Amino acid sequence: MTIADWIAGCVLWANLPVPVYWLVVHSGVGFWRRHARAGYAAAIITAWGSASVLAWICGRQLLNAAAMPPFAKWTGAALVAFDVWVILQVERQLGVHRMVGQAELNGGGEMKTDGIYARVRHPRYAAMLISTLGACLMAARPAMWCLAMVWAVVVWGMVRVEERELVGRFGAAYEEYRRRVPAVFPGLGQRARQGRQDTGPSPPHSG
Repeated sequence: MTIADWIAGCVLWANLPVPVYWLVVHSGVGFWRRHARAGYAAAIITAWGSASVLAWICGRQLLNAAAMPPFAKWTGAALVAFDVWVILQVERQLGVHRMVGQAELNGGGEMKTDGIYARVRHPRYAAMLISTLGACLMAARPAMWCLAMVWAVVVWGMVRVEERELVGRFGAAYEEYRRRVPAVFPGLGQRARQGRQDTGPSPPHSG
């Protein structure tokens, strides 16, 4: 394996289990709040344990940097570097403990709406999507591209799950924040709201 394969593999190993980690945390948050250490252990073992097994069995079938053109590799590396920058910004605002779910397991925490959170509600997920794309550009075989697309759908579902938990925790303040700030990528929420304004109010609906 080349250096590009190793970099792409490390990025994918770090990113792909994250939705599984948060799914374990959020799905049993009431129980894990009474057993926080067990919650961390269960989420980490489930997420990165399964990813490690997948990497051991299928790693060489998923990555092949030698087949990728240099431009794709350099573009992918730039996207991975951008992810690192975003994670540093998030860590600076939240701290490591909140990044790994301390607020969810404690049921508290402060709602962040400044800094990078003034641009998007979920910068960590945005950065993961971007760096996963970068890793695929660096080294992915077709099977890895397919896996990454399925993973992106799972990430979006995880965002929806996390949003419900945040609304439950912060109430009307988070609802107002959600109306102002897009979920993952800057500009998308504003364009969607502008479109609704141009076509008039939507009829009421349930569900």
